[in-house]
Amino acid sequence: MADSAIGTPEQLRDPNYTPPIAKAVPLGIQHVLSMFVSNVTPAIIVCGAAGFGFGSNSPDFPQMIYMIQMSMFFAGIATLIQTIGIGPVGARLPIVQGTSFAFIPIMIPLVAGKGVEAIAVLMGGVVVGGLFHAFLGLFIGRLRFALPPLVTGLVVTMIGLALVKVGIQYAAGGVPAIGTEEYGSLQNWSVAGVVIFVTLGLKFFARGMLSVSAVLIGLLAGYAVAFVMGMVSFGNVGRAATVALPNPFHFGIEFTVAAVIGFCLMSFVSAVETVGDVSGITKGGAGREATDKEIQGATFADGLGTAFSGLFGALPNTSFSQNVGLIAMTGVMSRHVVTIGAVFLILCGLVPKVGAVISTVPIEVLGGGVIVMFGMVVAAGISMLSDVNWNRRNMVIFAIALSLGLGLQLEPGALQYLPDTLKVLATSGILPAALIAIVLNLILPQELAAEATEEVSGGMSGRGEGSLPGG
Repeated sequence: MADSAIGTPEQLRDPNYTPPIAKAVPLGIQHVLSMFVSNVTPAIIVCGAAGFGFGSNSPDFPQMIYMIQMSMFFAGIATLIQTIGIGPVGARLPIVQGTSFAFIPIMIPLVAGKGVEAIAVLMGGVVVGGLFHAFLGLFIGRLRFALPPLVTGLVVTMIGLALVKVGIQYAAGGVPAIGTEEYGSLQNWSVAGVVIFVTLGLKFFARGMLSVSAVLIGLLAGYAVAFVMGMVSFGNVGRAATVALPNPFHFGIEFTVAAVIGFCLMSFVSAVETVGDVSGITKGGAGREATDKEIQGATFADGLGTAFSGLFGALPNTSFSQNVGLIAMTGVMSRHVVTIGAVFLILCGLVPKVGAVISTVPIEVLGGGVIVMFGMVVAAGISMLSDVNWNRRNMVIFAIALSLGLGLQLEPGALQYLPDTLKVLATSGILPAALIAIVLNLILPQELAAEATEEVSGGMSGRGEGSLPGG
């Protein structure tokens, strides 16, 4: 609900309005807190998959701290591009950018167990995918027909399903602990459980800032319990520099067919997600539809921000949906509030000790947080699917796409004879599911749905009680 002390209703709906600084600063920090955990988690997951993350004892572990640092810095830079704008780039709306979960299922097969050397391949995909994303801004409005709720809901659900395994592994002790007595111990699950229960309690029984920052506070509670149990080490904090600037081509850059195709295809999905977020912000904060100029500017900023991030060792950026909900809740549409949050993120990204402190969080604590976050991704996908008309046509499309996508993800060995490039793309699960759903949705006739509906209606009128329609 809007606060009259911040401004009049007309002012609060104006993106160009600046609230009093004493109100604007905490509102800006609130935007950062609501996305902070989600923003740094992809870097932790990717580094862990590559083999130099939590629990790996790898000499390259400091590289994860650098990637966390860049996640904060370039989320702030990309957010500034959105709120301030540079020519046609940027929506000039209160859009918060952050590292995208959507690309994780694409990135993990590219780096799995290959060490820090494999990150160069990711950076090549990030740069090309970002440029392709920006290119989509030229005609993004005409592409939305290819991604109805049936497709977008399936993709979001698949993203969540691809990640829930990671949450369980983290909560149990992390991949390096698999096969040891420590993995799945009561201590590990107790710490993760504290995070889950505190997060749920605040989300449902608190209001305002406490509710918005439930995941972050839950992580802090789990961190405190882990500290008491002796699970926290501060060795990396002392060794981390006080200030450090981004390093161009820190991980190098390498272009492979699998990475370029994978990132470009997921950029298409991410671009449409950005359109939805922009529309949600203008509807929730200003009670109007987004203009073509705002949608195009947001897509340009999304893509160019991602490409720029890849040059310095950061992962793909996208608009964060949770901040859309925050704007609807506070009623403050000011882009300058989000600009303050962006500056805060940039400052955090310039201080490696912030990344080092984040790296002290035990993986079991992070596991409790990501179980909640990834579960919410699945729930968001199911919520999107609730808008689908579940006739026979749509059920067939969904069934085939989900079965093949999830099945290939669960049993990658079934594709052992495919070329490596196709194997990486197919075993992500998300790309085959999305492509199957998009293609079938475009080629299967709508008449099939109409005929099925008529058949069901006619059949029900002639059946006795207890019969099932449409068998």
